[in-house]
Amino acid sequence: MLNLALMLEGSAERLPSRSAVVLGSTRLSYAELNGAANQVANLLVESGIRPGDRVALSCPNLPYFPIVYYGILKAGAVVVPLNVLLKAGEIAYHLQDSGAKAYLCFEGTQELPMGTEGWQGFGGAVGCDHYFLITADPQAPTPIEGATTLGSALAGKAPRFATVATAATDTAVILYTSGTTGQPKGAELTHANMVMNALTCWRLFGSVDHDVHLVTLPLFHSFGQTVQMNAGLGGGATLVVLPRFDAGTALALMARERVTFFAGVPTMYWGLLSVGRENGNAPAIAANLRMAISGGAALPVEILEQVEKVYGVRIREGYGLSETSPVASFNHPGREAKPGSIGQPIWGVQMTLVDADWNEVPEGESGEIAIRGHNVMKGYHGRPDATAEVIRDGWFRTGDVARRDEDGYYFIVDRAKDMIVRGGFNVYPREIEETIMTHPDVSLVAVVGVPHESHGEEVKAFVIRNPGSQLTEDELVDWCRERMASYKYPRLVEFRDELPMTSTGKILKRKLRDEA
Repeated sequence: MLNLALMLEGSAERLPSRSAVVLGSTRLSYAELNGAANQVANLLVESGIRPGDRVALSCPNLPYFPIVYYGILKAGAVVVPLNVLLKAGEIAYHLQDSGAKAYLCFEGTQELPMGTEGWQGFGGAVGCDHYFLITADPQAPTPIEGATTLGSALAGKAPRFATVATAATDTAVILYTSGTTGQPKGAELTHANMVMNALTCWRLFGSVDHDVHLVTLPLFHSFGQTVQMNAGLGGGATLVVLPRFDAGTALALMARERVTFFAGVPTMYWGLLSVGRENGNAPAIAANLRMAISGGAALPVEILEQVEKVYGVRIREGYGLSETSPVASFNHPGREAKPGSIGQPIWGVQMTLVDADWNEVPEGESGEIAIRGHNVMKGYHGRPDATAEVIRDGWFRTGDVARRDEDGYYFIVDRAKDMIVRGGFNVYPREIEETIMTHPDVSLVAVVGVPHESHGEEVKAFVIRNPGSQLTEDELVDWCRERMASYKYPRLVEFRDELPMTSTGKILKRKLRDEA
């Protein structure tokens, strides 16, 4: 038997009274967290959920996320974490594509009406039988007519449950990613994938029982999910969760909770520096913070050096993808940390550089990163052809081009061809383009990423309007905002009479990026 939920259960047995999750004045012990997850597992089984069934979850960084996440796993089901910014139509797609039998969604806030979007998405999905609305107050009545609250559904459920015996090769989590083209695809990660990656991270970071993590990375994303939630809770750490990143709030929590471990994307470090230079808490933070790691996008060397100067900690960069559970390489503690490098492969993982035909490139040349090891996904859910395109003989090709130095350190040269990284979130142009093309006034569109000071990149759409159209930039931006998650829709629109193309009619996006 190997079940990812054992990461929580082991710590609950060993450290039952230790604080597992902290949010404001709420402090859940390991015993309380594990007991609440057991209640969720009992609910799912009584609702007809069987081992291998998929169960979707939409929830920001709140104690509810690990409660439901591990409850799903305990029942032997598969967790399908969804981005909390998705709109109803996008949610319906994910529920149908994954074949989810149940969906648990947080009610949200006035600024982020997740519950309404989730309820509408559930209603538009075929085959999803159960919807449970997670309310901030478990005793509160449902704010959505017809929806059942998780609080009412859990009433009377036992806090004890015998975790279902799952095999190491059984799917534990499906993380949705588009790769570089098309609709999002679900990467199937096994219990072995997730457990091994979490344990390797725990060992790699030198984690100890008294570690305190500040969790600002979204837990629905592979980075925060593995590196902080699974590795942290598996190692007996305390997770101080922050539902939405704010540099000032993050700094205050670091000082108050004596945070020892922080993981973030470059824009978070940029924000911490902007506030931290004037913040009197910097000495206290520097005294406790022992580890800071960065991923999701390239970290500017200047930010790395300034963080070390202000907070007294060296940021160590790593690299990974949803398809690799996610961590594949890291600037290992105890070894030289090279600025601008994604480090060396982690234990149990191999990396190499290949050409378009899967042949290893000669030493010193750039090539596409290929990865093999315990972290590589089983495949894309229901898409054998897409899986075969990226996996051969156990090697997964990432689409990212890199070079390797004489010490075996990897340096990213270019990202997957067209992918945009906006504020740490991957944005896939084709998905945006396909939506914009449904606008009645749009003839043709090309979406690219352009440099942005705080977000790294911003989404820009180059649009050819239909003849006679008077469509304005603001009108198109508003139209997109209504149909796409907030991190996806283009803030910048430029109308053109023509777009640069190759002789075969392919749009030259590189030229558009260069011009922008």
